[in-house]
Amino acid sequence: MIDPKRRQQILALALPIIGGMVSQNVLNLVDTAMVGMLGAAALAAVGMASFANFMASAFITGLSAGVQAMAARRLGEGRTEASAEPLNGGLLLAIGLSLPLAGLPILFADEIFGLLVDDPEVVVLGVPYFKARLFAMVALGVNFAFRGYWNGVNMSKVYMRTLLVMHASNIVLNWVLIFGHFGLPALGVAGAGIGSAIATFIGSGLYLVQGWRMARANGFLQRLPSSSTMLTMLRLSVPTGLQQFFFAAGLTAFFWILGKVGTAELAASNVLVQLLLVAILPGLGSGMAAASLVGQALGRGDPDDARAWGWDVARLATLVVGVMSLVGLFFPDLLLRPFLHDPETLELARVPLRFLAATMSLDTLGMVLMNALLGAGDNLRVMTVTLLFQWVLFLPVGYLVGPVLGFGITGVWLGHIGYRSLQAVVFFFIWRSGSWAGRQV
Repeated sequence: MIDPKRRQQILALALPIIGGMVSQNVLNLVDTAMVGMLGAAALAAVGMASFANFMASAFITGLSAGVQAMAARRLGEGRTEASAEPLNGGLLLAIGLSLPLAGLPILFADEIFGLLVDDPEVVVLGVPYFKARLFAMVALGVNFAFRGYWNGVNMSKVYMRTLLVMHASNIVLNWVLIFGHFGLPALGVAGAGIGSAIATFIGSGLYLVQGWRMARANGFLQRLPSSSTMLTMLRLSVPTGLQQFFFAAGLTAFFWILGKVGTAELAASNVLVQLLLVAILPGLGSGMAAASLVGQALGRGDPDDARAWGWDVARLATLVVGVMSLVGLFFPDLLLRPFLHDPETLELARVPLRFLAATMSLDTLGMVLMNALLGAGDNLRVMTVTLLFQWVLFLPVGYLVGPVLGFGITGVWLGHIGYRSLQAVVFFFIWRSGSWAGRQV
């Protein structure tokens, strides 16, 4: 059993993070509904452009993990006055990295999109959306740096409130710019991109204002980060950024494999992925909470408490996800029928969903302990494990059992489940070993 006070502390940190993630999912659904009113080509353009933008921005997402680990460690050390110095470093890196990461894709947007999509109509619609999102890359990097800071110093409510305002602004702006309300021209797909970009800058502005109010005493924008801070930030952020980039590329390869199996299999898998993204939210949010709690405990010089926090968060998250998974395990059609109306496609998705539900608790264990390791500063080992299991093990096996050996969608998804389960087991043993406790952050 988890001590009630510790459980309350976990929930106080994790629930706002999960709430922010839920709001992101709601935003995605609303945006999809609005863009879908413009037709299939518009929907395809936004989908592909969003993915291309994710690939371009994946590297800077590592800033969040780096800032969070360092801010949590400073807080645990009792150096509250220096807890925002990692944020200053993260903001400098956000600006420095986002300019080339956005600039080059903007210059070659037509060529990049042409490689991804064969339909000329989708290319014409998607390029302006892609460029608009890229222009907000700096703001996106700033937002990730602030997310790491607020979570690292136990102020995840600031992160959630800002996300809610940003996402609400995004919905309103998209409605105005897509369809041309209040006397503005109807910009269609381009309007959706511009609305999302403006909302991202709104989020950055809110973070900066709140940072000035609440983090100035902790060193926010009071001094330049030291060279050691910048080097540590790079050491922590680069592996996580690479991990995110290759994860996105691996997801592309995953869908390519499913496309080789068949169109119905690809359609069924799209729904399975969307359901999976909702199911893992408690694990992801709890994992971010674990990263902060572990980092703070190590800052206090208490690796035993850090180890206990990892196990406590993992127990709570796996229990919650396990209960949620019962619906998918015993009543898969309840989740699938709102999205899949063709009996053949529904049948294809039913068995993989049951396997996913049966193993979600184990996957959640892996996600929590992976983030706990990130909080401890063990970023390089996390990157190594995730890349090896995804690219060396799963993708070759998935291609072999699916398109080559003919085991279909079930074979591919069982490969996915197998690699995620084995990865979770590896993180379990790494965490149990305690070899992460001496990492310098």
